[in-house]
Formats: sequence, structure tokens, C-alpha cells
Amino acid sequence: MRLPRHLGAKTLPIFLATTSLFKGIFSKCDGPELNGTGTCFYLFHGYNIYLMVEKISEFQKVVVGTHPKIKDASKFAEQIARYLRSKGLEVGLGVFSTLQIDDQDLLIALGGDGTMLRAGRLCAPKEIPILGINLGKFGFLTEIDRSEWEEALERLLRGEFWIEKRMMLKVTQWRVGQKIGQWEALNDAVISRGRFVRPIHLETHVDERFLSTYVADGIILSTPTGSTAYAMAAGGPILPPELHNILLVPLAPHLSIEHAIVLAEGSVVSIVAHTDHEAVLSIDGQPPIDLKGDDHIEIRTGEHMAQFIRFEDPGYFYRNLTPHMNRNPSIGKKNE
Repeated sequence: MRLPRHLGAKTLPIFLATTSLFKGIFSKCDGPELNGTGTCFYLFHGYNIYLMVEKISEFQKVVVGTHPKIKDASKFAEQIARYLRSKGLEVGLGVFSTLQIDDQDLLIALGGDGTMLRAGRLCAPKEIPILGINLGKFGFLTEIDRSEWEEALERLLRGEFWIEKRMMLKVTQWRVGQKIGQWEALNDAVISRGRFVRPIHLETHVDERFLSTYVADGIILSTPTGSTAYAMAAGGPILPPELHNILLVPLAPHLSIEHAIVLAEGSVVSIVAHTDHEAVLSIDGQPPIDLKGDDHIEIRTGEHMAQFIRFEDPGYFYRNLTPHMNRNPSIGKKNE
């Protein structure tokens, strides 16, 4: 099996239609595409083919970003920076509230899943991969724990990793035909009631076709990444991260469609919130944006994709589901 010549420059996943006959099987590629820098392997997993490349990492400029409220995160970042500088890399430091991304090759994000969401929105437009080190609670998106950082960075510098790409949403707010705001979301966009505990009417179209007017507390438009977050808590299904589908989940619907809907790949959703009190929009759990009058919100698959450094094989997502589902660390106890 030969690797197409234009795909050998970096370590990256290739998503191609194939059969599911070769789950978990590695096949060595025999072409000269890596120019003598290493050895590449295909990993067949379900309907995806991943290219795993063993070669020296090309990362030269790295930035280490920290959550500003996590204790000792800045000291930990300095420790990582010293290690990488000792290997000859150029390393910058910053906190996510003020962090600037320019021409770096890699962002190392120290924090929890919220930090990774910020990192994804920051890095996706510039196609900069992210390595997450978990200093938070859940760690759905982070790749390694704090105690594993040195071993992980050694593997990173040896090129023993692959890059997972995850879809994002592009969310646009329109008012009287004028675009007044646009955002990217890695988890979800939520349109919901504000402070008043009364439902709102959510007139919903998919691909310019009327779906329903939900009478509900709100509606979640989620990526596959977000399907294990608010959408799951609201009763939605879990989607594998490699999918490119939008998940629509109503919040406390009253005499309306109550089931979640997985939309076709490429679908565009348009929602108008009708209410005589308040309606708001929130992107990835960020502070709410007030909606007025007949504002309509358009949600579609974004042009950019978040890229995450992975060391485990692509089956990691399913292996980690049970440990994550069996406990909620935010309440400080395990369900045995």
C-alpha cells in the first residue's frame, strides 16, 4: 500500500471511505514519501484510515497556555517551557484570557475541558494543533494527565502521535437582514430563555425547510464533540468525534418534538426565538448574548477544524466512555 505523495509531510489522520474489515490492523506503507525521515503505518479503524508516522517532530515554535484560575498552572507551564527549551525549541508562555497565537507550530493547553474549548476556538482558524494536559476535572478533550507530561513530550518530539480533527460550528446572528455577530463553537450553541422561567417559541428550519416551532426552555445545536456535554445531559445521543453532523436537542420541550435529531452532514439550521420576555444565545458556555425581536440564528458546519494531538490509537474514545460515565468528579465522589 502506497501513501499519496502529497500526504507525507506531516503526521495527520486521513479519513477515507473503506470497509470495516481491518479494525485495529497496522499496515506498513512502502513509498519514499517521508524523504528518509521515518516510517509510516496505516491504522484501519472502522470506516476510517489513520496515517501514523514515526518520524522526528517538526515542531519548532511552541506556546504553553494556562487557565488563569488554576492554582500553580503558571509554575507548571514554566517547567514545561524549560524542558522544551532544553531540546532546542522556541517556547512562549501565556494565559488564555490574553494569549496571542501567531506563527506557532503547537499549543500546549494546561487546564480542563473548558480550557480546551478556548484553545480550539483560538487555534482552529490558524490550523495549529493542540496538546491538552489535564489540570481540571473531566478531561474528555485533554490527552494526558499532569503526571504523564514528560513522557508525553518525549513521544511528541519523536513524532509518535497522530492528529485528530474535529468539526466546529459557525454561528451567525442576523437582525433585519444584517449580520451583527459571528462565532465559532467547538461544543455547542444554545438558544434559550433568559432569567424568566417561562418557555420560548423556537421557530426552526433545516436547509430552508420548516422543521417545528419548539415550545421549550431552549435548544442545543451541538457538534459530535459537544454530544458528551450539555447535549448528553439533556438526553441527546453520544456521537463519535470524527462525524461531521450537527445534533439538535430541545431543552424541556412542552407538547413539542421531544427527541434529539442527528442532522445530515452539511445541514444548515436557522432558528428564530419568539418571546415576550428574554431569549439569549450562548457559544460553548460563554456569557450569553441577548437576542432581540426577530433575530435569527444560523448554525452550520464551520470552515475550520480543531486539531488535537493524540498518542492513543483512535479507539480511545470508546475505551474512555465507561470511565467518564461512571463518575462525575465535580461532585467529589464515585459511583461504584
